Amino acid sequence: MIEFATKDDIEEINILVNSAYRGDSSRQGWTTEADLLDGIRTDEKMLVSTFQKSEVTILKFVDDKIIQGIVSLTTKDDHIYLGMLTVLPSLQAKGIGKKLLAGAEDFAKSVQKSKIRMTAISVRYELIAWYERHGYIQTGETEPFPMDDPDFGLPKQHLEFIVMEKQI
Repeated sequence: MIEFATKDDIEEINILVNSAYRGDSSRQGWTTEADLLDGIRTDEKMLVSTFQKSEVTILKFVDDKIIQGIVSLTTKDDHIYLGMLTVLPSLQAKGIGKKLLAGAEDFAKSVQKSKIRMTAISVRYELIAWYERHGYIQTGETEPFPMDDPDFGLPKQHLEFIVMEKQI
């Protein structure tokens, strides 16, 4: 079930996100960044800050009282920015990510936004293809990866973001 996440979920979200993106636990799924980045993906302090921003909404997918996936949605002037889509590594490829994308689209419509934008690390070809299968297109725009900001991780190679979007 898709629900709105709250500050009470911070500890569980922190564990979920870091397990899905970094370290050996992330290798259980197909969305790992462990070969690209060291360090953590987020921490509780960053999540507290995120929850304090009125323009940010985090949706969670819950089953058996366990948060199995989340997505962060930031309301911008003309679109929703989708970030941190995360699914528990052992449950990836079971449709949870697709359900979270549908929840993101429903949220965007509820706040009268007709476009969702997101960024992906340009060398994450499998992930980019997954978003394309779900209607996102590459805009041709790129954004620099914050190579010297440990809050984003410690890059093992030069990285950059591509921008993708979907009209809804």
